[in-house]
Amino acid sequence: MALNERDFFTERTERKPTTVGCSKCGHRAAYQITWIRRTKKDRMPAGADERDRAVFAKLRDYLVRVDDTVVCAKCNRRVEIPSHQSLAFDDGRGALPPDDDGEENFNR
Repeated sequence: MALNERDFFTERTERKPTTVGCSKCGHRAAYQITWIRRTKKDRMPAGADERDRAVFAKLRDYLVRVDDTVVCAKCNRRVEIPSHQSLAFDDGRGALPPDDDGEENFNR
């Protein structure tokens, strides 16, 4: 029987600062965004078959963004965080990838 992907990971919720620019007024501010960190387990779960072993060998730690919107601090309008920035692979440093300015965020 094939295992579910969640059987291979432990999950924990984290909040990380992210700079978001309002599309209405142009104000940029740092907001605390909720992420779920999925960390690969040390051992494969019991009941795994050959397919599960192959999948488990290729898995990596990653983060999934939970929050879809924030409220602008200046104009109080809802600002949508782009959906193409909802997944980030963890490179082992325990942080989100930095942008060009050296800040830890995804939005410009």
